[in-house]
Amino acid sequence: MNCKSAVVLFLFGFLLVSCEDENVMPKPKAMLRLEYPMAKEAELNVGELTFNYNEQAKPVIKNKNAIIIDYPGMKGAIFITYKKIDDNLKNLITDAEKLSLEHMKKADKIEPRTFINEDNKVYGTYFQIIGDAASQSQFYLTDSINHFVTGSVYFYRKPNYDSILPAADYLQSDMRTIMETLRWSSEE
Repeated sequence: MNCKSAVVLFLFGFLLVSCEDENVMPKPKAMLRLEYPMAKEAELNVGELTFNYNEQAKPVIKNKNAIIIDYPGMKGAIFITYKKIDDNLKNLITDAEKLSLEHMKKADKIEPRTFINEDNKVYGTYFQIIGDAASQSQFYLTDSINHFVTGSVYFYRKPNYDSILPAADYLQSDMRTIMETLRWSSEE
């Protein structure tokens, strides 16, 4: 037997002996635990709208008709758009519903919920979108006479519903706060 064969045989024997049958246990599956701070509300008044938002977010006012409630730490945002009704309420509602239903291509399910706040004269629909869609929730609100508002949750990354679910739930809760506290700044 030559020297190379002896070394190879020695290494093979060493590996064979060192690989004793140990009770190898698989690691348990772990769930990522994401915790977000409790929401502290602040009031925002822009153009015809007044509503509460989460102080953890940064409001970016593009103009009096376009507001972004930005969550830089979550890489997400709530986009809010205001439009004045000009005998076009039916078209505005149709467009808002169509926008939500466009997500059906990627979503597993869309759950619409009617929203009514008689005290503030705010009526509309909230859409929860379940699945790998670009937006996880949307809404439209109106007083049926003068004001129309749409809102959408978006993340600045490719949607993966399972991964963003905790952040999506957090933003959806903040979106519902916006809806529940929305007031029209002027009544005509």
